Amino acid sequence: MGYETKLWLVVVFLLSATYMQCFCVVGVPEVPCLFIFGDSLSDPGNNNKLATESKVNFLPYGIDFPDGPTGRFNNGRTSVDILTQTLGFEKFIPPFANTSGSDILQGVNYASGSAGILKDSGQHMGVHVSFGSQIHNHKAILSEITKKLGGPDQAQQHLNKCLYYVNIGNNDYLNNYFMPEHYPSSSKYSPDKYASVLIQEYATHLKELHAVGARKFSLFGLGTIGCVPQEILTHGKEGSPLCIEEETSAAFIFNQKLIDLVDRFNDELPDSKFISVNAKVTITKDLKSLPSPGVFDSVCCKVGPLGLCDPKKEAETCRNRKEYLFFDAIHPTEMVNEVGAKNAYNSPYPNYAHPMDISHLVKL
Repeated sequence: MGYETKLWLVVVFLLSATYMQCFCVVGVPEVPCLFIFGDSLSDPGNNNKLATESKVNFLPYGIDFPDGPTGRFNNGRTSVDILTQTLGFEKFIPPFANTSGSDILQGVNYASGSAGILKDSGQHMGVHVSFGSQIHNHKAILSEITKKLGGPDQAQQHLNKCLYYVNIGNNDYLNNYFMPEHYPSSSKYSPDKYASVLIQEYATHLKELHAVGARKFSLFGLGTIGCVPQEILTHGKEGSPLCIEEETSAAFIFNQKLIDLVDRFNDELPDSKFISVNAKVTITKDLKSLPSPGVFDSVCCKVGPLGLCDPKKEAETCRNRKEYLFFDAIHPTEMVNEVGAKNAYNSPYPNYAHPMDISHLVKL
């Protein structure tokens, strides 16, 4: 089981090169606006000016990004950057921390590195913007949108057509539940109970978004967090499977509850549509038939104690970045993000997205 879980990332992200084509018509977005909520997997620089260890506005981060280091936690574009392009937007959605000169009618990115569904998750690293606070920031932006469009009715009509992208929850495990030296959650809750606590809080926040006009929701499940290099380094045991099965199993409990939440909200809120992406994946292919996954046992840059790239060792960053799954010890490379974004848009096989993928959601 450990070997299969270890290669889950390979299956998810590298299974089908046929999905690497671009589905977009740049300049003609499939939705008028995109609002983004999440953690470091989606953060475009919202943490840059915060008092936190979770910020990466320095090289080698951004080494493959057109503007260099922006605060994105990898070598280039994030998954939602690539999805933004796939949907046909000419520019990336701006960070909430810097919307000056940007067209907020096309959307805002509120994601914050180390943020979680729970307010406490990730706080040992310093200041961040939790999911609840991201929604508070969104409400402030909505006030500006209402003014721009001439009233609440016009704003509601606009927002009803927008795509709401939510990718959060990893830090509630990596930087909370499986960090007992900082948080008591694992001693208070079983994995099943903890997932229920998270989903309950998640549901409350989603209802807040619905109340202010959100109607199209793409919710991303958690990955094989037990296969993250930093987790293997800090929690792995000699002689045990490479991946931390306990962590991945706990994340998959959350994923199943997320699917259940999607089904419930689609029944309770018929004026909206919710989908879960990448939340129920099983290995059905012969692993030996996969193309070479490249270097997935190591990371592309030299990292410090927190698993982030060490700027003092920038020169030691790998050159063959397209052959690595992880850029630092926590975050995937742009190559992985590209495949993941394309698969989220156009599901490569059943159960990757439930009950539909993003390409169908945006057409509703």
